[in-house]
Amino acid sequence: MNEFMTGTASQIEWAERIKPRVQAEFDRVANAFQEAAHKQAEPERSSTLAIIAILEEKRLAAMEHPQAGYFLREWQDIKDQVRKSIAADSRYQAIRANRRIERSENPTVKSATVKSATVKSE
Repeated sequence: MNEFMTGTASQIEWAERIKPRVQAEFDRVANAFQEAAHKQAEPERSSTLAIIAILEEKRLAAMEHPQAGYFLREWQDIKDQVRKSIAADSRYQAIRANRRIERSENPTVKSATVKSATVKSE
C-alpha cells in the first residue's frame, strides 16, 4: 500500500490496482504524440513536444494525487481523461490557436499532428 495515499484500506488497495492502468494510458497517448513529432518539421515538432511536456505534467499531478478516492472516481473506467485534461489546459489551447493561425497564413503547410490529441483507446 502507498503510505502517502489517504482513504480506507480497500480504497487504497483498489487505487493501487488502477494506477498502472493510468500510467499505461498516459504512456499510450505520449507515444502517439512522440510518433507524430518524429514525422513533423519545425515549428510543429516544437509545439508537439510542448504538448508532450503538458502531458507529463498532467501525468505527474495525477499519479501523485494523495486521495485514493480520486483514482476510483476519475480513473476507474479509463476513457478519454488524458485527452480531456490536455484539451482543458490553456497552454494547449494556445498551441492549437497558433497552429490554426500558421495554417491559415500558409495553407501549403501540412500537419502530421495527432488530431487534437484524440487518440482512441484500444
